[in-house]
Amino acid sequence: MPAFAYVAYVLDYDGDTHVYVQIADILRKRVSKLDSGHPVPSEADIQYEFGVARTTARRAVHILREEGLIYTVQGEGTFVGTPEEAPRKQRKVPLYRQIATDISDQIKAGSFLPRRPIPGETALVKQYDVARETVRRAMALLREQGWIYTVAQRGSYVSPKESWPQD
Repeated sequence: MPAFAYVAYVLDYDGDTHVYVQIADILRKRVSKLDSGHPVPSEADIQYEFGVARTTARRAVHILREEGLIYTVQGEGTFVGTPEEAPRKQRKVPLYRQIATDISDQIKAGSFLPRRPIPGETALVKQYDVARETVRRAMALLREQGWIYTVAQRGSYVSPKESWPQD
């Protein structure tokens, strides 16, 4: 969880100001107290804290991004300031590749057995605290490498051992 001091806020659902604008105002106050480069809560964290839909959280973040108060690095997160003020160091290995490696290591270790399901997309998003697209890229890489296969409407399963990539 981000290092924000959480205070109970009452959102006015019946007033003349959109809820996402109200959330943006709250986040703006929090961000103003942080140094450039400090991480900002994810859309999922905002959604959970305020009890709103993902779209509402996304709109609130969009306002701050448009104002230049925060910036987002795909696969890394959202941060206070601008990239010029506090550039992030590029990851040596993209996050989706780290997730794919972790899952393939678990397959090799026997945590996930051949022809048995691996955790679903939603579970992996929560487990790794990443965006859905990051999990999808990791899953696509695992499929491409031969570690898993997907059955429509059923999920993803560990491939038979003979299909695994050779080290």
